[in-house]
Amino acid sequence: MRISFLRLAVALGLAATASLTHAKQIEPADYPLRVHVFSHSSHSHYSHRELDYSDGEGRANLYENSQPTAFDFSFRCMERIENSIGYETYIARWKKPGRTLEIMLPRMGHPDQVENCEFQVILKPGIAYTHRNGEVSELPTEAFRQWMVEHDYDPEHGKEVPIRAGSGAPAPGSN
Repeated sequence: MRISFLRLAVALGLAATASLTHAKQIEPADYPLRVHVFSHSSHSHYSHRELDYSDGEGRANLYENSQPTAFDFSFRCMERIENSIGYETYIARWKKPGRTLEIMLPRMGHPDQVENCEFQVILKPGIAYTHRNGEVSELPTEAFRQWMVEHDYDPEHGKEVPIRAGSGAPAPGSN
């Protein structure tokens, strides 16, 4: 009887640990890039009334070496993707440089946990996306970079909210 109780306790402990380790614990320094998702379409796939995965495509900016670069992407993830609100960005790193980005998505209902998601990307050198009047449009990277300098905005280096965002031209990425 005592051995059965011990086995049950160990089994329950392992099951609890397995469900907790499903979500990744990450070191932010391992994810130096930032991604701002402007738009995406997605399809949720369910099995037994639970989300199995979500897939689709979209448009985003990558912030790497303090430079914004537009990219189009496709994805298949265990969590749903949300468009970035305001200036928020996802942390990311290259899995295959120039081809696959690994993005960290917060787990719904568990804000202290994240899930990885791979974006298959097509980079758009020389272009950054902006969002104005409900439309995603393109801007030369240098013009966007100039705005970043003027507004002390660099999400890659902890400058996640531009200063003087309300002055001058509308901020790239603002609605």
